[in-house]
Amino acid sequence: MDKLKRVKTALISVYHKDNLESLLSLLQKNRVTIYSTGGTMEFIKSKGIPVHAVEDLTGYPSILGGRVKTLHPKVFGGILARRENENDLFQLQEYQIPEIDLVVVDLYPFEKTVESGASEPEVIEKIDIGGISLIRAAAKNYKDVLIVSNREQYERVYQILNEQECSTSLLQRKQFAAEAFATSSHYDTAIFSYFSPDFPKPFFRQSIQGVKNLRYGENPHQKAVFYGEFESMFEQLHGKEVSYNNLLDIDAAVNLIKEFDEPTVAILKHNNACGVASRENIFDAWIDALAGDPVSAFGGIIIANRPIDKKTAEEINKIFCEVLIAPDYESSSLEILKSKKNRIILRSKNFNLPTQTFRTALNGVLAQERDTFTESDENLELVTELQATPEQIADMLFANKIVKHTKSNAIVLAKNKQLIGSGVGQTSRVDAVKHAIEKAKSFEFDINGAVMASDAFFPFADSVQIAFEAGVKAVIQPGGSIRDKDSIDFCNANGIPMIFTGVRHFKH
Repeated sequence: MDKLKRVKTALISVYHKDNLESLLSLLQKNRVTIYSTGGTMEFIKSKGIPVHAVEDLTGYPSILGGRVKTLHPKVFGGILARRENENDLFQLQEYQIPEIDLVVVDLYPFEKTVESGASEPEVIEKIDIGGISLIRAAAKNYKDVLIVSNREQYERVYQILNEQECSTSLLQRKQFAAEAFATSSHYDTAIFSYFSPDFPKPFFRQSIQGVKNLRYGENPHQKAVFYGEFESMFEQLHGKEVSYNNLLDIDAAVNLIKEFDEPTVAILKHNNACGVASRENIFDAWIDALAGDPVSAFGGIIIANRPIDKKTAEEINKIFCEVLIAPDYESSSLEILKSKKNRIILRSKNFNLPTQTFRTALNGVLAQERDTFTESDENLELVTELQATPEQIADMLFANKIVKHTKSNAIVLAKNKQLIGSGVGQTSRVDAVKHAIEKAKSFEFDINGAVMASDAFFPFADSVQIAFEAGVKAVIQPGGSIRDKDSIDFCNANGIPMIFTGVRHFKH
């Protein structure tokens, strides 16, 4: 059985003092000798709890404006001494160094200081030296020392010490040591990122706090977790736990909906939009988004950029969907939507997406800047003789936003700001065009007058010809092929306006 080790002496040096009082009272109750510094010591004194100054132990005051307080052999000796090593214990006695069994540290808020826009001198002063050293020393000697490395652990440590008569097991100390090295690693990664702001960085360093265990990965035989702070982006109002595949679809949905300012609803399946519509109100947007592909919408992800009212909720409730995301819901609409037990209902919060994306490849990681470029009127180059109408330009920009978030090779057909057909993840652009046309026809859309958007250039005129013969009357594409002239000539010969954006939006 894992033998319990009692805490007799503690060193406490924290930045945030909230939620610390209960732990301090427990230590006092169990007659634990407490050493502390600066503001932490004054806080402990204010609670009427006996505390010894680290300066009295070391014989040196806090110097250099507080930069050096605990960096001393009498502090680190008491932490690092191996209790089973006779020579270590002899030296503790020789130099009058007390054994320190518990170290409680909460580091300077470096990341928060950076996020606040503080000046460089202010940021540099929030690089913790003594605290990080205490954490590493205590974690290294976990066989004898319990390390509490952040304020989120105060309550858990209180419960353990309260239940075990101010004692801990070796396994518990080792678990806290592992968390301490995670704290140290994350802290150093944040500092590295501050000193290396440019992309690409000389080394790959990424640290994310928070973990969410998932039922399984893409398939039931695969284990999976989510590293991140899901709750900072969404409030889950109803339904089962989100899955690995849900998270991928939610990510795709969020990236897509951020492209639109007017009331818009998008329906996604396997990370691709199967229905999108922008209208004057969210109800009409839902009706027309669903019409884009009511078959694929079954079991999909629905996202809206406006609150869901009762009327819209009644219509949404008629189909099965895995996840519904909106900035808010009327109380009456929530009652309706919650009638489906497993439906995941998320209220989206205000958040910014990361500026870089990562994915594993071979034995490494691919990193790139997020594709944040969205075309507008100013980015369009008319390359044909016939000018596009304002309505066609609006539809082309609408379609281009969708094709940007569609797996390559990708083609999107749109009409009156409604997705009517898409070709997704095809191995040839011609196949993508044919698939988009087939999808539109299968749901009885009139393609005549529609516009076509492509995520990359047309290497030949065949794709444009197929689309024209189906009724497409305007085309938007990046351009850049050595045979662009073939497509332009075809459009000129058949009275089709074609616009180049100059920006490719491959998505693999």
